[in-house]
Amino acid sequence: MSKISIVVPVYYNSDTLQMLYEDMKEKILGKLGDYEIVFVDDGSGDNSWEIMNRIREQDENVQCVRLSRNFGEHAAILAGLSVCTGDCAVTKQADLQEDSGIILEMYESWKKGNKVVLAVRAARDENPVKKFFANMYYAIVRKFIDKNMPAGGCDCYLLDRQVIKVLEMLDERNSSLTLQVLWVGFQSDKIYFHRKDREVGKSRWTLSKKVKLVVDSMMSFSYFPIRLMTTTGVVFAILAAIMAVNVIVEKVTVGTPIAGWASLMCVVLFSAGLILLMLGVLGEYVWRALDASRNRPPFIIDEVRKDHEQK
Repeated sequence: MSKISIVVPVYYNSDTLQMLYEDMKEKILGKLGDYEIVFVDDGSGDNSWEIMNRIREQDENVQCVRLSRNFGEHAAILAGLSVCTGDCAVTKQADLQEDSGIILEMYESWKKGNKVVLAVRAARDENPVKKFFANMYYAIVRKFIDKNMPAGGCDCYLLDRQVIKVLEMLDERNSSLTLQVLWVGFQSDKIYFHRKDREVGKSRWTLSKKVKLVVDSMMSFSYFPIRLMTTTGVVFAILAAIMAVNVIVEKVTVGTPIAGWASLMCVVLFSAGLILLMLGVLGEYVWRALDASRNRPPFIIDEVRKDHEQK
């Protein structure tokens, strides 16, 4: 009989963890057969770790993983995948915004031979501003990075054991795990669901984390920033040549004096800002290459508890 692992990254989710477990217990756990739940505490500063272990005492199929500090959701999911023992694993958010029932649908799709099953948002109840920026991010990804990204985006997915092994071999930092899942290929399927608005707790998905995700996605999976810099340089060089020829022609034929200190300073300052921006983009690439060369692990596991024992 096949076994499924449910990996739940946890970061300040003490107010929803017990509710999450009860929801899964009511809707899916009795229908999955052989299963395990892997809670990964990503350096939470609340009592999430204690609640996770109380759930572990209620269910022998639960194991708790604690990271040494906060490494980010990408690393927390990878840590959960590294310790899970299922033939496949599905990621599950701890904020109660996704119906637990979609796990059953994803599991059935995996049994049909699909090695990657994406949970795609068909609709979402969040505020219009949040939906606008989320849709804009996915539109950028589809346009410049990976056309296979679902229009509604996806944060949860089911992965076959073979896919998990490939992701562990990639060992990437400053990247997007969802884009890695899309990049590896394999036979895939999509399950659509309605994402609810968050009713309990406070989101820790801050603006700085969102911006970092955009930058990481672009730097890790697209040549667009470099090509944009090259194109901009070529365009500016052509415009500068045209303007220089125009000034010389006017001076020779009309006698127009070569003046305009203010306009010249504007061009110089604008060009300097553009150059510094391009140096910043190059710096992002250099820093990522340096970070990868250090060979630091993407996460560090402090402890793992399962079977009511500390290990």
